[in-house]
Amino acid sequence: NPTKPIGHFMNKETAEQCAKDLGWDIVEDSGRGYRRVVPSPLPKKIVEIEAIEGMVKNGTLVVCVGGGGIPVVKDGNGYKGVAAVIDKDYAASLLASDLNADMFIILTAVEKIAINFNTKDEVLLDKMNLKEAEKYIEEKHFAPGSMLPKVKAGMSFAKSKKGGQALITLLEKANEGLAGKTGTIIYNEE
Repeated sequence: NPTKPIGHFMNKETAEQCAKDLGWDIVEDSGRGYRRVVPSPLPKKIVEIEAIEGMVKNGTLVVCVGGGGIPVVKDGNGYKGVAAVIDKDYAASLLASDLNADMFIILTAVEKIAINFNTKDEVLLDKMNLKEAEKYIEEKHFAPGSMLPKVKAGMSFAKSKKGGQALITLLEKANEGLAGKTGTIIYNEE
């Protein structure tokens, strides 16, 4: 389902030519021009997980799944790249689960998750269990292209282990969040 805009903006003529010549799916993007769109599937596997685990066990700081990672599919005995954008929050959650992390942390542009966001009834959440998170999702409290994937990724990690917890907060507040002074914790009661 190609819905994720990528690449540069094009005028209509160039966009139509790319669609014809290259088979690209093109959309008009917010009055700014035309852009290519590709699918944004959820990650199924971190291909390099064994190498990452080895480096982590040796005390190496590993930077990985940046931007969600490079999308590939199995091709014979190897892999080939595909035109897609892997969701970065889900990729990070999968990595944290695979590494059996103590906690999954998403650092973002808000200090705490809110319900009734940007209304007079806004409520900042210190914590929410999986059932509460599901209820808020059903009530459409989280924007699809913004907080919703972060909440779902946090839930995914919390579900992955007994007592699993995900913290969502500001980069500048990470230490305070880890100390339980701010941020929102999504937790598994089991």
